[in-house]
Amino acid sequence: MIIKQLSETLINQIAAGEVIERPASAAKELIENALDAGATRIEIATAGGGKTLLRVSDNGSGMSPADLALAVQRHCTSKISDSLTDIRTLGFRGEALPSIGSVARLSITTRTAGASEGAAIAIAGGKTEAVRPSPANVGTVVEVRDLFFATPARLKFMKSEKAEAAAISEVVRRMAIAFPKVRFVLSGSDRTTLEFPATGEDRLARMAQVLGRDFRDNAIEIDAEREDARLTGFAGVPTFNRGNSLQQYVFVNGRPVQDKLILSAIRAAYAETIPHGRYPVAVLAIELDPALVDVNVHPAKSDVRFRDPGLIRGLLIGAIREALARDGDRAATTGASGMMRAFRPEMQRPQQPWAPAASPYRPLHFDQTANGFAEAPQRAFAEFSEPSARSAAPAEDTRVAAASPASFPLGAARAQLHENYIVAQTDDGLVIVDQHAAHERLVFETMRTALHSRPVPAQTLLIPEIVDLPEDDCDRLMAHAAEFIRLGLAIERFGPGAIAVRETPAMLGEVDAAGLVRQLADELAEWDTANGLAGRLEYLAATMACHGSVRSGRRMRTEEMNALLRQMEATPGSGQCNHGRPTYIELKLSDIERLFGRS
Repeated sequence: MIIKQLSETLINQIAAGEVIERPASAAKELIENALDAGATRIEIATAGGGKTLLRVSDNGSGMSPADLALAVQRHCTSKISDSLTDIRTLGFRGEALPSIGSVARLSITTRTAGASEGAAIAIAGGKTEAVRPSPANVGTVVEVRDLFFATPARLKFMKSEKAEAAAISEVVRRMAIAFPKVRFVLSGSDRTTLEFPATGEDRLARMAQVLGRDFRDNAIEIDAEREDARLTGFAGVPTFNRGNSLQQYVFVNGRPVQDKLILSAIRAAYAETIPHGRYPVAVLAIELDPALVDVNVHPAKSDVRFRDPGLIRGLLIGAIREALARDGDRAATTGASGMMRAFRPEMQRPQQPWAPAASPYRPLHFDQTANGFAEAPQRAFAEFSEPSARSAAPAEDTRVAAASPASFPLGAARAQLHENYIVAQTDDGLVIVDQHAAHERLVFETMRTALHSRPVPAQTLLIPEIVDLPEDDCDRLMAHAAEFIRLGLAIERFGPGAIAVRETPAMLGEVDAAGLVRQLADELAEWDTANGLAGRLEYLAATMACHGSVRSGRRMRTEEMNALLRQMEATPGSGQCNHGRPTYIELKLSDIERLFGRS
């Protein structure tokens, strides 16, 4: 086999395959260059999903003719020194421009603030022209046409124009969130114009521009620090969730990343508060010493590697859970919006032929069979109430609470609807509580507190169960034997390559001891933790809480309803049941007045 040196064009095309995967990758690299140049206004224009045209214009510092000639050469950059341990810029590899130029038609026009004229350069399929003078504004305009025309095989694997345009939009959104002081404009013949005006120091305002106004109303601020790492940002309340994880934005030292460690930590922080298949909305920024994170593990710089991943995971989970415990029990405003839509008469009234008896404007006592009117029956007010809507007349010991609902966040109980929903009055609106979901959460929290505050009761097996395992698994299990005893599982060595199970948690009832021990051994081998058994116990506690809670269809007295409301206010996480569904919905008085046209 003969070894030969690859040509510069082929080397650039190989690099392009790593760095420029699709038009969105090229857009990301060019926007990063503009941000590193100090731009405060960046305009992106596309056509054909970025395959036909991708133009990025900025008002940054620009380049001199000499720098422009070097910028299109491989591994030429102004953004790092000789060390890769102190990277404080976004684009630093020096591969983006030559890689794009090797597979597309690339032209760059630029001018510095002190120059009398600008400079331009063009590359087509790896062939570079000489730098020439050109009129230009201060800043840089990079134009990419016919992306991947020089590598038709890659072009065949591109998605539709609509999908590629959407990917570029997502890149711009992430950059816009990370840099609120910069104005972004995305336009083109293949899309509607997307504009994000600069918001300065108001990061939440920029997040609202990208994620919608609902995020501002349902976000909890996070600001935590552990050792040399700091976490800031906003996380949505658990009831404000989405069907995918696309609205989870994470930045490490200002760099947008999609790291599995971080995403799994966010998912763990919201465990038991969000239903399966739903995802929280969050915008989080991690700041730490550049020497403690490696941003060079992937050519596209989307993945990072932390020197201490346990520190970052612990910081994320701890900070988010603390924020949720502090301010995460409130209902999402989107629930009230949905309730208001359901209350609107035009959304509910079926289209039927007009009839006098059905008209809402008929006299109160209209008799269609006689002369049109009938004598009004004499009925007391109480007779008008439906059996499914029970008024909550305050008992003697709850009259003070009912008379002053402002003193309680969830107000005072006024009625029970359909034997499942409690209606409570607050000082500025009303709250509707799902009694079963609420009580289910309260019972589960009580059981979990008992689970972690004292050893779990165990049941002794009449005949110990012997489990054959590899010697390494036996050693790992015995190293955690004391933890297992606290969780109600007693094990001991039974000769070489075997474990004897003598006690199992009483809460689990009849359990497959061998399967449980093997699962714990696998978990210890992979993560060196023993959370499987505790997780099983908590899952069982949640199931028991569901079956032992106040069931739907049970009539409750006023005292019981108010006691349930007060207990919810004192219990962390009571805003969601064990399955992640909301336990109550709040409707403000201003919303009610708007329904009736009073405001």
